[in-house]
Amino acid sequence: MSDVETLRKYLLKLLDSELAHVTLADATADFPQDLINARPPNVPYTFWHLVEHLRITQWDILDYIRNPNYRYLEWPKDYWPSLNATTDWAGWQRSIAQFESDLNEIRAIVSNPATDFYAQIPHGEAGHNILREVLVVADHNSYHVGELGILRQVANAWPPDHA
Repeated sequence: MSDVETLRKYLLKLLDSELAHVTLADATADFPQDLINARPPNVPYTFWHLVEHLRITQWDILDYIRNPNYRYLEWPKDYWPSLNATTDWAGWQRSIAQFESDLNEIRAIVSNPATDFYAQIPHGEAGHNILREVLVVADHNSYHVGELGILRQVANAWPPDHA
């Protein structure tokens, strides 16, 4: 196996959470519907805000990778829903489904043998390449999905049989 094939294999494992962290699907499984708009103790945002932040940020990085007309979002305003924003169960599920769909798009980029991980993104900042962006996605996702799991624990929002 070549170095690039090895890198591709490990990036996919990292994106799939096979290297020591939980997936968003696992962190949101059997989530209590009545808590999606709840704020965990000492946190200014809701569970849905956190899921939506994950979705928006991952989508933004995917857009940055593939869109030659990419426009930067304003930090932090454009990366989080409004603190008063709420959703319903269908909106919660849409956020998760779109996150998964965009993650599949990133997986496809990584899986594509034509992807040059080290090439400068033509419309990107100096030093920004696919490898950097995929690592940022994996790092950001693992951080906030872990946060979601811990906040769920704090809010006693796991099913009783959760290990």
